Amino acid sequence: MSSTALNENITGNACGLAAHRENKEPLSFGFPGERFGFTEELADKLAAERGVRVRPNETISEIDERGVFVRQANSFITPFGEKEGEFKAEANRYKIFWAHGCHWSNRPVIVRDILGLEDVIDDIATTGTGKYGHGFVDQKDFKDPTTGAYFLSEFYENAKPGFEGRATTPTLVDVKEKKAVNNDYHRLTNYIEVQFRKFQKTDIDLYPKAYRKEIDEFNDWLFPTINNGHYRMHFCLSWVAYDEAYQDFFAALDKIDERLATNRFIFGDYITDSDVRLYVTLVRWETSYYHNIGPMKKRITEYPNIWGYVKDLYSIPEFKKYTFFEFPKKQFKGHRGWNGSFAERIASQVPYDELWKTDGERKKISSDPENVYLHTDISPEEYQSEISFSKWNLPGWDDRQPRNVSISVDPSINPLKGKLSNRK
Repeated sequence: MSSTALNENITGNACGLAAHRENKEPLSFGFPGERFGFTEELADKLAAERGVRVRPNETISEIDERGVFVRQANSFITPFGEKEGEFKAEANRYKIFWAHGCHWSNRPVIVRDILGLEDVIDDIATTGTGKYGHGFVDQKDFKDPTTGAYFLSEFYENAKPGFEGRATTPTLVDVKEKKAVNNDYHRLTNYIEVQFRKFQKTDIDLYPKAYRKEIDEFNDWLFPTINNGHYRMHFCLSWVAYDEAYQDFFAALDKIDERLATNRFIFGDYITDSDVRLYVTLVRWETSYYHNIGPMKKRITEYPNIWGYVKDLYSIPEFKKYTFFEFPKKQFKGHRGWNGSFAERIASQVPYDELWKTDGERKKISSDPENVYLHTDISPEEYQSEISFSKWNLPGWDDRQPRNVSISVDPSINPLKGKLSNRK
């Protein structure tokens, strides 16, 4: 059957796209709140009090006519910088709202901690509130202690009255104005690395100025193939869309495994912004995401270079701190079969620390084996540059089609091999 015929068949049957879109049931975001005394009835009451809408269902609002999941465009993408209208980096003005189980939002807190900015940019981990999305049910009075918000979406409404999309993590919030200012996971870590440089307690360089073009290009390839690859498989509604995402994801992993055969990290001897982005997805895939996608070609542990790379990064405190093995155990409890899920029966017994312990072998392919970070002595002023715009933030669905990806150098090849160095 051709792709077109297959899609027509899917669209026309009872389980197809049209029928699916008629189902207006909100997508549950998990409801862990009852153990904190937070009930669905209370969620409804607080949402009505604050004018909070039900969280949109991405499998209705973010699926194209082919059944492809096309992730919503980020709504708050105004850059940080010195130009008029851009946000200015300030200490104690902004707070990162993130979630344990959201790899997009694990990125900025890892970067912040590596750069020693914990006292400059605050953070809070959100929890699920059911149909209203991210909230703070584990906090006193179910509120964010800084702003008094019950739901993450309140900051979106404050910034854009009438906002109808999904409130997502990570979101950087201006706590003085109580408004969302940035949810652009494509570039948020770059703003932290560059515009907040003057506040850093360390000279670590995750985003070397001379090579930002190469790093951005790799990151924009990584997004549709690997970072968003799981979601493309999990949320899509046709075999064609699923197969495209499946092939893209595992082909990209093959490229990465080949690259890591001769590079300790993505761009050589030192960790860059790209390693943070790749690591968090690999971790979530290996411990949780694969449950949702059907047959799996390979586990992460079956890629010898990737698996060594993951363990190498896990040994670093800032990465380990934001690696959560408890999340998948709780998420999938009781959801798989009459005998319970793997997460319910087995996951709590898995000796993760032992299995994820590095053997140190990857040091052997580094010319600077005892250092994992690049350091720079250039001034914060010299470090500044305009952060590039990501095509994945374009408003049109056609522009954000996941297969509209290109990269000038084969991803299996490190174009910066030997160029990053701590030697003077």
